[in-house]
Amino acid sequence: MARVLLLHSMYGLRPAVHQAADRLRAAGHEVHVPDLYGGRVAGTAEEGIAIKEEIGRDELLKRAVAAAAPLSDERLVYAGFSLGAAIAQNLALGDERCLGLLLMHGTSDLAEGVAADDLPVQLHVADPDTYEPADWLNSWYLGMRRARADVEVFRYPGVGHLFTDPGLPDYDAEAAERAWAIALDFVAGL
Repeated sequence: MARVLLLHSMYGLRPAVHQAADRLRAAGHEVHVPDLYGGRVAGTAEEGIAIKEEIGRDELLKRAVAAAAPLSDERLVYAGFSLGAAIAQNLALGDERCLGLLLMHGTSDLAEGVAADDLPVQLHVADPDTYEPADWLNSWYLGMRRARADVEVFRYPGVGHLFTDPGLPDYDAEAAERAWAIALDFVAGL
């Protein structure tokens, strides 16, 4: 069993995030799902971007750190969707006790000289993805490998950015089920 901190996308804490947490719980994991938006949920990408920008990147990171702090007595698996994945990556790379990093639909910049010695990392991303262009992903992958992370990338051709969220137009049931089967195996193996 793993202890997982699961962070929502720019849309906020939507039903799909709770459904993902339930999948992980059904597999025997303890899952915590903080609300970084304080109850706000976006109906469109534009609304989500507006909420994210209003709160600000630094404040979102502070809120995520505050959510992780009470759980830090055990090794955590950091996980997230899109924006939440970017935040999860930052938390994981700052936590030397991190057990693993599960990224759904998103990544983040890597600080110069960051170390992630043998950190298990799994990324699931659309191919192509307007938010995660191929050049960016290639650079991110090389940066993670230089940081000595153990990285796996799974690309899903022809799907939309948030293809695992059944409440959004990007949803692709087949790709979502494939991604979740791989992701659940990953978390189980940590």
